[in-house]
Amino acid sequence: MKKSKPRKRLRSIITWSLWVLLAQFILINISAALYAHKLTHLYTPDEHTWTKSASDNIFTKTWRLFTGPKFYHQYSKAKPTYAFTTLTLKTTSGIPLEAWHAKTDSVTPKGTVILFHGLMGNKGQLLHEAEAFRNFGFNVMLLDVRGHGNSGGNVITIGYREAEEVKLAYDYVKSTGEQSIFIWGSSMGAVEVVKAVAEYPLQPSGIIIEMPFLSLQSHLKGRARILGFPEQPFGFLTSFWIGVERGFNGNLFNTARYAKKLTCPVLMQYGRKDELVLQYETDAIYSAIGSTNKKLVIYENAPHSLFLKEDPELWKSEVGDFLEMNR
Repeated sequence: MKKSKPRKRLRSIITWSLWVLLAQFILINISAALYAHKLTHLYTPDEHTWTKSASDNIFTKTWRLFTGPKFYHQYSKAKPTYAFTTLTLKTTSGIPLEAWHAKTDSVTPKGTVILFHGLMGNKGQLLHEAEAFRNFGFNVMLLDVRGHGNSGGNVITIGYREAEEVKLAYDYVKSTGEQSIFIWGSSMGAVEVVKAVAEYPLQPSGIIIEMPFLSLQSHLKGRARILGFPEQPFGFLTSFWIGVERGFNGNLFNTARYAKKLTCPVLMQYGRKDELVLQYETDAIYSAIGSTNKKLVIYENAPHSLFLKEDPELWKSEVGDFLEMNR
């Protein structure tokens, strides 16, 4: 009889421990599912209902941390100072996409460069890059992907379905009779460029990709790392729930897998001080690129930022040489 009491106590402890673990597992998944929804559902500015207040109590702050922040649609406020045409393209699901198409001041254009912004960005943030390409002698096209800038939609997939926008822009420029087409993308924009060129497939004269993330999971781990959260299981679970909520396998969304199918010339650029995209991600993508005509340029002092701003001389030298060699 005396031996049975310790056994019962042990079973009770194990049972309660399992219940606690199960409750934690459920709560972590609920948090990941809520964060996944908010990260891929952009709210309009007029839906902004919360402002930081010193009176926020611990329960309010804990709930906000548990459910994740809201992300808002950022309109393209800045516009080119040179002549441009505003275009509207449409996705297969009918989402309107706004684009700007502008010609270079050169008498004979060397081709066209299509530009794609990063996550939560818009085409208005790429005017310096567009101007640089125009100075190189190229026409330019800048496009807001779904849920961003002046385009429609509020549901995003962080580069997965946005690859369709790359194809739409490429097809439009191709339809004008243009033969020399380059595609430039930054961060999420770089990922959707790689995916589009690999999967549709497209045949550009070359692509320029800056700081693409390796996978949806690595991107989410990077966000957690910057916010001071444990990278796992946040990365895995949030990737899983994004896939469930948006209809694709989030944990198989991998840039290196698409890079293997690339055959066009590729200029890849990375900032050594990038805290969101790590060196191993860049190395994995670059090694996977199937093209024999590829180059990796490292910006030693650059964070996760636009490299034309960080090091104008290096950017203009590398990008200019790449365009001239492959047009």
